[in-house]
Amino acid sequence: MKKIRVGILFGGRSGEHEVSLLSAASVLGAIDRSKYEVVPIGITKQGRWVTATHAERLLGGGESGKHLRAGDPEVTQPAAVLRKGESVLVPPVPSEALVPFEREAGEVKHSGPEQVLAVDVIFPVLHGTFGEDGTIQGLFELAGIAYVGSGVLGSAAGMDKDAMKRLFASAKLPMVKWLTFLRGEWEKSPKKVRAKIEAALKYPVFVKPANLGSSVGITKAHDAKELAVAMETAAQFDRRIVVEQGVGGKNGKARELEVAVLGNDAPEASVVGEVVPIREFYDYEAKYLSEGSDLIVPAKLTKAQSKQVREMAIAAFRVCDCAGLARVDFLMEPGKSGRIYVNEINTLPGFTSISMYPRLWEASGLPYPKLIDRLVELAMERRADKDRTQYSR
Repeated sequence: MKKIRVGILFGGRSGEHEVSLLSAASVLGAIDRSKYEVVPIGITKQGRWVTATHAERLLGGGESGKHLRAGDPEVTQPAAVLRKGESVLVPPVPSEALVPFEREAGEVKHSGPEQVLAVDVIFPVLHGTFGEDGTIQGLFELAGIAYVGSGVLGSAAGMDKDAMKRLFASAKLPMVKWLTFLRGEWEKSPKKVRAKIEAALKYPVFVKPANLGSSVGITKAHDAKELAVAMETAAQFDRRIVVEQGVGGKNGKARELEVAVLGNDAPEASVVGEVVPIREFYDYEAKYLSEGSDLIVPAKLTKAQSKQVREMAIAAFRVCDCAGLARVDFLMEPGKSGRIYVNEINTLPGFTSISMYPRLWEASGLPYPKLIDRLVELAMERRADKDRTQYSR
């Protein structure tokens, strides 16, 4: 049988570039080469698309054999040393349509057409802006190619914390109170914005850029002074800022629960996992740089609580029109109340072999290589269904 040609797309212009490299290295190491012909495709931080013969070796730590670690500039930045290499193209877009396929400065331009590497399906192991926000998905749709994960709407909704919450509200999913402000509102009238926040919410509050992932730009503010710093931090990353009521407060920290969802029209939920961060909450530092955060799989919940969380995860997946995969995160009040809130949905979660999404499916009976198989199947199934749609009379 002819092997399915899979393009593993990684890197990107977002602040989660390094996280993407870690995820891609794991996928490239686990994918079944007897079933798939793999084409590594990198996007540098400057937005340049390249495929390099040494991409896998670089992602695996390079010649030095160092272990890739997010935030380690010595190792991860040179990994965008995805330097020269053959041009890669998502068919059937003409080569001149994608400007990023440029050569390195000083590289000799050969005569003749650019080399095009066609693929059957794209696996975008991209996180954050330009990777899971619907932009790259729009390119795949224009190209008419199968790809892993949610479409334009699901991806955009999953990235935008304000729009996501409005969709959750339409499905009557329980959430914490929140407010959304424009960056310009804060810059013009910080006292007015602070007054609105303090009238509606109690400290501590979480301040977040509306569009970003991996907890980048998120701050927990315990008072007015910290609120100002938090708003300034979030404003660096997006024009809209979401402020959420903290869960727990004086009663202790909220429990952070996560569920992996897999499927298209008939999604399934994994067992429930719990994150116990080493820091005050599961921020970028706790996720990728510090040691000591615990991932408990399965979480210690009653059968009724586990069922509730899994059902809520599927409802969140459906209301956002997601496909393929997503991780849904929850907050659980400490103490007797044990009230559970949907926090957010992540349509392209971390995909290293020890990331929560693959771990949850491993605990649910689906090992990492088989999970990759299933995601490729779902991508091609969704493309086949899409091809049934008529776009003109």
